Amino acid sequence: MSNKKTTGPVHSMPVDLRTALDTSSAAEAVWKDITPLARNEWICWIISAKKEETRKRRIVVGIDKMRKGMRRPCCWAGCPHR
Repeated sequence: MSNKKTTGPVHSMPVDLRTALDTSSAAEAVWKDITPLARNEWICWIISAKKEETRKRRIVVGIDKMRKGMRRPCCWAGCPHR
């Protein structure tokens, strides 16, 4: 078994994030414009929450940040799965 980490996205789009993106055309536009690796970072940031209320808050905050043009989650070490 190889210890080599993948360079591509490793996470699938969660339904709750997809639903939230559908509510904001500005966030959706950023989502479509960012790289697959950047999308993976947003997804991992959201799904890595340990509590459901944290996950929900991250979705709200993430949509707001994307709506404002942010392309990656801020102040986060990044996806440890790649």
